[in-house]
Amino acid sequence: MSLDILSSAKVFDGWHKQYRHQSTSTRCEMRFAIFLPPQTATGEKVPVLYWLSGLTCTEENFMQKAGAFAEAAKLGIAIVAPDTSPRGEMVADDAEGSYDFGLGAGFYVNATQAPFDQHYQMYDYVVSELPNLIEEHFPVTDQRAISGHSMGGHGSLMIALRNSERYSSASAFSPIANPINCPWGQKAFKGYLGDNESDWTQYDSSELMKRSENKQLPMLVDQGDADNFLDEQLRPQTLVDAAELSQYPLTLRMQPGYDHSYYFISTFISEHLRFHSRYF
Repeated sequence: MSLDILSSAKVFDGWHKQYRHQSTSTRCEMRFAIFLPPQTATGEKVPVLYWLSGLTCTEENFMQKAGAFAEAAKLGIAIVAPDTSPRGEMVADDAEGSYDFGLGAGFYVNATQAPFDQHYQMYDYVVSELPNLIEEHFPVTDQRAISGHSMGGHGSLMIALRNSERYSSASAFSPIANPINCPWGQKAFKGYLGDNESDWTQYDSSELMKRSENKQLPMLVDQGDADNFLDEQLRPQTLVDAAELSQYPLTLRMQPGYDHSYYFISTFISEHLRFHSRYF
């Protein structure tokens, strides 16, 4: 599979690059960004942190705002950030043009409902296609961690819980912890997956954690207590309750005064990178 490079910039003696490629999962052109730490310049292969962004974001938001490169360079970790949905003229969007469904809001599921089932196969893209592409074309190992924010926090925890053998650790900032019981999740899951709510639970981190049989995957979640979306959309207590029920090794930290923004993420991203580094 060919990759077209869109940009390249040296940063902290490593390289930030953007690429596009034709995806077999989403049947359209996809973009991703990658940070390659300085260790790769000498041929060393490094582990990868996959970062999933939130509603309205692209592959650019985390790379530009999170301030992760200095610590990733120090630790020798590559970071890969995909786009949050398929895009293009033929890709279906929300008829009302809202921000929380359609373009920029793929929710990291495999859609089953027309017309979204033609392109919105973000689960397969993130779990299989993108890592295969990265490991084929870049100097990385098959050691993977996964993290994300908001909708991407939902994606990172859900994907890790469903594929614990593929990741050494998982983390999240302000995740949508119980999407089957919040407005964002209910709208997206109905549109992408249909009216059968039993089909939704396979993409709900709290539901997955309740019945998780693999209790070996370390998981760190940070949530700001001044987040405007805390009670209605994010519902972190459901994740805590699920972890207690199943005795899952979850660490969830409520951070006083922090909101939903990248100011919050940039404050704690180095701690998350060190967390993941311990388990590579």
